This record gives sequence, C-alpha cells and structure tokens, in this order.
Amino acid sequence: MIVESNGKREEIPVIDYHVHVWKANEDNWLRPELAKGWIDCFYDYHKSLTPEEYLMNYETFKYYGADKMIEDVMVNGYVDVAITQPQYLQYFYREPFGNTDEFGKLVLSNPYRFVIGTRWDPRDGEEGKKRLEEDVRKYRVKPWQMKHVKLYTAEWKDINGNLSRGWRLDSKEAFDFIEFSKSLGIDILVAHKGPTVWPLDKDAFDIKDVDSAASSFPEMKFVVTHIGLPRLEDFVWTAVQDKNIYAGLAVASAFVHKRPKYFAQIMAELLFWLGPDRILMGTDYAIWNPKWILEDFIKFELPEDVKREYGVELTLDVKKKILYENASKLWGINVNDVKRREDEISKKAKVLKVNL
Repeated sequence: MIVESNGKREEIPVIDYHVHVWKANEDNWLRPELAKGWIDCFYDYHKSLTPEEYLMNYETFKYYGADKMIEDVMVNGYVDVAITQPQYLQYFYREPFGNTDEFGKLVLSNPYRFVIGTRWDPRDGEEGKKRLEEDVRKYRVKPWQMKHVKLYTAEWKDINGNLSRGWRLDSKEAFDFIEFSKSLGIDILVAHKGPTVWPLDKDAFDIKDVDSAASSFPEMKFVVTHIGLPRLEDFVWTAVQDKNIYAGLAVASAFVHKRPKYFAQIMAELLFWLGPDRILMGTDYAIWNPKWILEDFIKFELPEDVKREYGVELTLDVKKKILYENASKLWGINVNDVKRREDEISKKAKVLKVNL
C-alpha cells in the first residue's frame, strides 16, 4: 500500500499472518450438524463485524477457493505475503477444513507470496509425527516455509470410540511434539487462544497452558492468535513475562471499524505491555476481508485520552512494524525479494493511497 505522510510518499508492504483457504461445502460434511454449526458460527462472526459492502454470500463463504482468496486478499486487499493457518477438524469434516493441499499448490508455484505451515495434535502420537515430517519435506521449498504450526487445542477427536474434547499445550505429550518440531526446524507455534467456535469448548482455548510452554521452551516463538480474547488481561500479563510470546491480531483487527473504542483499548494494552515489536497483523480471511481492515487500520489513531493514560503512540512507524516488519523478522521473509518479483498478482493489485 502507498501512504503519503507529511508530503512524503512511501510504499508499505503487508504480511498477513492469518489467512485461510477452507473447505466447508456440504460434500465435505462428515457429521452434518456439527460441520454446519461450525461454518454457521464463522458466518455469524463475519456478519457481525463486516461492513455491509464487504459481506460475502453464505454459499460462497462455505467454499470460495484459492482464486477468490487471491483476488480478495492480494489483488484488492493490499497483502503482499499471505501466511496460512490450517485447522483440520476431522471430527466434523471428511477432508481437512483448513485446506493445506490447496494452499500448498500456491506455495509450490509462488513461495515468495504464500507461506505455509502445518499443524499437529499430540493425541495423534507417532502417526502424527510422521505426517508432520512429510508436510515439512513436501512444502519447505524456501527457508521461511514450514517454520510454523497452528495449534488448535479445543479440537475434538475420536479416540477408540471415546470423544476427546481438546488437549493442553503444557502436557507431556505436547512437549514431546514441541521437541520433535524443533528437530524439523519449526520454531514458531501459533496457538489459537481466543473466541470459541460452536460447538467447541471455550475453556479449551484458555491461554494458561501457553505460559508453561513458553517458559519451558524459550527458544521457540509463540504467536497467540486472537490475543486470548475475551481474556485480553490474561494474555498481556502472561506475555509481559514471556518475551517469546507474540500478539496475533486476527479477530482483534476486525473491531477497528464497528468498535473503534474497543480496538483502541486493545491496541493500547498491547503497546503498553508488549511494546510494538511483538504485534502481528492478521485479518483471518475469509471471516473478514483485508481491504477494509487495512484501510481502517492505516488511518486509525488512538484517542488523546488513551494516549495520555497509557503513554503509548500508534505512529506510522509503529504501524509498519505491525503490518510487516515483525512478521518479516519472525519468519525470515525478505520483503525486498517479494517486491522485486513481478508476477500476475502484482500486475493486477490495487494500490491504496492515504494521506496521513
């Protein structure tokens, strides 16, 4: 995006750390009541915070595919690098909900614009480790690929005919998987710790298990995606101690339009406790469209009373850290390499011009 500030014109790259290509169409429903309830809950979130002109129809929302994702996120949405965060949900869906294979094709054809990670579940045991190793071997075509895993601690699983309704990141089995991840060169753990999605249990997304894991593995980086909402206070009090915890703004960023006062509070708390170097921009597409989030974010200013109370600023330099610098350092993505590569996405991409 191109921003004009004090008569100076500059291009600001955008790395969106949280983008999906999911598969929630009816053909993929294993347990229809649960699968439908899940995507319906996503759609309710979509409708609640999305400006009217960006609402997606329900049928498209269930399965929009890679082409529409590129159009919305990169061509119209200003994003230079999209990072996927898969979740499989195979108690609900026949094929993984978070479509790693479909996103993986994009990565193999254009590894500078798309970054892929995988996931693991400690309840999968040795078979899960084998799949994890296969994913890394298949998709690590560049050093920044397969550096992260998405961890969904509230996911349901059938274990020998018994329903397990989640797992903990501070368990012995999870620590074993963290060690195995390290051996594969994975050093970023993206833990969903935020709003629940029906029918999962809210308590299974509590951030308390991140504290123990982060302090036990200081060499790993823990991106708490959704910043623990609605437990923001728990998150900031934990992250101020564990310096290897990062704030992932997916979900939080969507409040910038309809709930600006709440968004100001969120940003002030994060800047006060963590500072500007551990906050990452995420839009959680397709729950929300990057175009309106990024347009509103780049123009957003903290109210004067908030700045006075917290003693923080959301300057253009701070926004640049959040929009790309922090993620660039974390994943090792050279944005200059990305910008130098002319491709079909770049030729069609829209440019945002903002006077600040």
